[in-house]
Amino acid sequence: MHRRKTKKVFFADVAVGGDSPISIQSMTNTKTHDVKATVEQIIRPTGLIDPKLLIKPAKGQINDLIKRIEKKVEKKERVLVTTLTKKMAEDLSGYLQDKNFKVKYLHSDIETLDRIKTLTKLRRGDIDIIVGVNLLREGLDLPEVTLIGILDADKEGFLRSFTSLIQVIGRAARNVKGKVILYADKKTKSLKQAIKETERRREKQIDYNKKHNITPKTIIKDISDIIPIEVDEVLNIESKPLPENKEQIKKSINKKEKEMRIAAKELNFELAAILRDEIKELSKKLKNKKNEKEN
Repeated sequence: MHRRKTKKVFFADVAVGGDSPISIQSMTNTKTHDVKATVEQIIRPTGLIDPKLLIKPAKGQINDLIKRIEKKVEKKERVLVTTLTKKMAEDLSGYLQDKNFKVKYLHSDIETLDRIKTLTKLRRGDIDIIVGVNLLREGLDLPEVTLIGILDADKEGFLRSFTSLIQVIGRAARNVKGKVILYADKKTKSLKQAIKETERRREKQIDYNKKHNITPKTIIKDISDIIPIEVDEVLNIESKPLPENKEQIKKSINKKEKEMRIAAKELNFELAAILRDEIKELSKKLKNKKNEKEN
C-alpha cells in the first residue's frame, strides 16, 4: 500500500478575492498515487503585505471608529465595517448617516445587483463607508479601502471565528495603507490565532520584499471592473423565471453550476454570486418538489 504524501511549498501568486491565506489542494489520483500538494499563497507580485492590526477596547468602539473614519474620509479613502447582526448594520449605518457620512449597509436581504451597485458606488467615492454583517460573500476586491473596523471582535462564533477574521483582515490587503482595527475587550482563541497568523504572513512578506528589492504597490483597477459583465446581463439572470418541472430544475442547476465555475475561474465574482444564489433557490425548489411527491 502506498502512503499518500503531503508537501507544503511557498510561491508567488495572487490569492483570489481578498488575498486571504488560502490553500489550493490538487486532487490525488489514488490509482496512480500522485502526490497531493498543498500550496499556501502568501507572496504577492505587487509586494503588498497583509494589513497592520490594531486592537482597541470594545467599550466605546463606535466613538473610536467614527474618529478614524473622519480621518479616512478627509483623505478620500474608503472604509468597511463589520457587525454581528443585520440590525446592528442598519442601526450603525443610520447613525453614521445622521452624522453626515456617506454610508450604505449590506447584508443577505439585499438583492445581488443592488450589492454590486453599492460596491461600485464605494469605489467611485459616491459613498465612503460600507457597513455589513458578512462581507466575505461579496468577493470583494476594493483597492480603495484602507481601513476595516471589526466590531465586537471578541465575540466567539462563526462571524468571529479564526477563518472569518483572517478573511476579513485580508480585505484590507489591496492597499499599501491597509489597516484593520479589531475592537475587543479580551483575546479569544480565534482572535489570538488570527493575530498570530497575520503577523506570520507579514513577516514572510516583508522578508521576501527585502530580499527581492520589491516596493509594495496598491492594486490599480478600473472602477468598471467591479461589474465584469453588462448590467443588462445581470438583470436578465435575476429576472428570468425559475423552471417548474423537476427534470428542468436539475438541468438548470447543472448548467448554472458550470457557469458559476467558469465565472469564478475568470474572476467574475459578482456574476458567480448571482449564479450561486440562483442555484440555492433552485435546490430549495427541487427539495420542495421531492417533499410534495412523498406526501
